[in-house]
Amino acid sequence: MLLPILLVIASGMAHAVWSLFTKRSLNKSVFLWSIMMLCTVLLLPTLITELWHNPLSGGAYALLLLSVILQAVYSWLLSQTYELGDLSQIYPIMRGTSTLLVPIIGVIFLRESLSLFGWIGILFMLSGFIILSGVGSRRKHPGAPMQSLKPVLMALSVGLVTTSYVFVDKLNLQHISPLALLEVTNIGFVAGLTPQVLRSKALRKEWQVNRSTILLGAILNPGSYLLFLFAMQQAPMAHISPLRETGTVFATFLGILVLKEQQGLKRIVCSIIITCGIILIGMWG
Repeated sequence: MLLPILLVIASGMAHAVWSLFTKRSLNKSVFLWSIMMLCTVLLLPTLITELWHNPLSGGAYALLLLSVILQAVYSWLLSQTYELGDLSQIYPIMRGTSTLLVPIIGVIFLRESLSLFGWIGILFMLSGFIILSGVGSRRKHPGAPMQSLKPVLMALSVGLVTTSYVFVDKLNLQHISPLALLEVTNIGFVAGLTPQVLRSKALRKEWQVNRSTILLGAILNPGSYLLFLFAMQQAPMAHISPLRETGTVFATFLGILVLKEQQGLKRIVCSIIITCGIILIGMWG
């Protein structure tokens, strides 16, 4: 069990680092498109070869298409969310939403039950989300993005789509390898951002300014999800998914220390509370 745990923690850390790179970029859509396009081109022969030698059923192809669509929606929402909000505000919400939604859906619609630790975990996460959103804050900062609910709602939407594609990809792993599935998700991600990239005409400038972080992000972005896919092959998703969110605290520290974002102590505390809630739900919920 140690190996999948290490893989998942490494996945969370890698995700936090490339998210930092994205937040620092000039054009979020162009940056995200660039780091994913490099990996997409490299892995395309792998997907074609695997599907050529191991053709799937119609239902399996439909499931892959659903993964492509979800990734396209995810990539668009992600780029917009990074444009609107601070990393230390939106990242804990994006990463924690899926862990919050799954047990709530189970209790309401599937007649499942939660332990006392599970309910405490949900309260922890809801408290962290509400404080990060700024709801009820008396401070006025005209024009400051953090005072608007829009980045928070966008971050919640990202988390909802993430929940959906993780479940779909868990099913897809029954039919194709993690590497081939990674390429399928890459294609969907790139497709979702291509219209914005073409309209922006900012591709050359982004590469001139952020060439090094684009190249490093091209390794960390798909690499973070590939590590998670390998971990899901070796351990139950319900046990390992919460551990990936330890990257939430790391990303919050990066936002405060590297990007010099405001409300540092409050956001660090919130990210720790949300992470504790995730672990409570995942381990003992």
